[in-house]
Amino acid sequence: MKPQPRIKGFVLVIFSTMLWGVSGTVAQYLFQQKGFSPEWLVVIRLLISGIVLLSFATLRGNKNVRKIWSSKYTIFNLICFALIGMLGVQYTYFAAIKHGNAATATILQYLYPVIIIFYMTIRTKKAPSSKEIIAISLTILGTFLIITKGNVSTLSISKIALFWGVTSAFAAAFYTLQPVYLLARYDSITVVGWGMFIGGIGFSFIQKPWVSTGQWSVSSILAIIFVVLFGTLIAFCCYLESLKYIKPIEVSILSSIEPLSAAFLSVFWLHVNLGIFQWLGTACIIFAIIYLSFTKKAH
Repeated sequence: MKPQPRIKGFVLVIFSTMLWGVSGTVAQYLFQQKGFSPEWLVVIRLLISGIVLLSFATLRGNKNVRKIWSSKYTIFNLICFALIGMLGVQYTYFAAIKHGNAATATILQYLYPVIIIFYMTIRTKKAPSSKEIIAISLTILGTFLIITKGNVSTLSISKIALFWGVTSAFAAAFYTLQPVYLLARYDSITVVGWGMFIGGIGFSFIQKPWVSTGQWSVSSILAIIFVVLFGTLIAFCCYLESLKYIKPIEVSILSSIEPLSAAFLSVFWLHVNLGIFQWLGTACIIFAIIYLSFTKKAH
């Protein structure tokens, strides 16, 4: 690959993952300072993003937007992806932010590579390599340091925040593994667009999009626009575009910037207090993610 396209790819993936990290912190601001609910933000984010992505694909003449509904098996997989994967990962992540903070929620969600390793070990009946065991150990150590501050007698986050954070990791693992069949046959914009739209429609029966409880102001409106526009649409498009210029393994390594951006912004903007043990835990998990990425490259 030529240097210039590679630089473009690196910039795109760094920008997209930073947007995802910042989006989590902006969501925390909406939940904890403006009184908006995770349920409302999720349904608005999914519906608007899904409509925009599908409209964009349709205007470009993408025939997959309709073709994806031609098979009953495909429809079943798409609905599972939308309601369990897409909706699941979005809601559990925002719920973890609501009851904790964006930094901890993002870091706990990044346990999902470990979950994927355990799943693949059971499915393939092949034990993880020594490198994967080291990465798993680092992740477990990091999670322990984050939630206990190094003291087993206390938890630094509430039990409900821990529950939603770990659930978010399982949802992210499902989100990563389940749509393999769909992505092998249809483009990602079609799959993700329908996933967001169906997830939003399904969640509308629980949370009406037109009913919100938050404090409306210029800052809250700007924050909502940021989460929907930058934290979803632009971030997603930049992430996909980066795959044209650099290898997926490089994208995976650089995506570890997301928990860092969420952690730093939570500290400097929302004044969340992260102690030395939590920073050490963060470093362990980020190192494990990078280590797992290199492990995948070797396989």
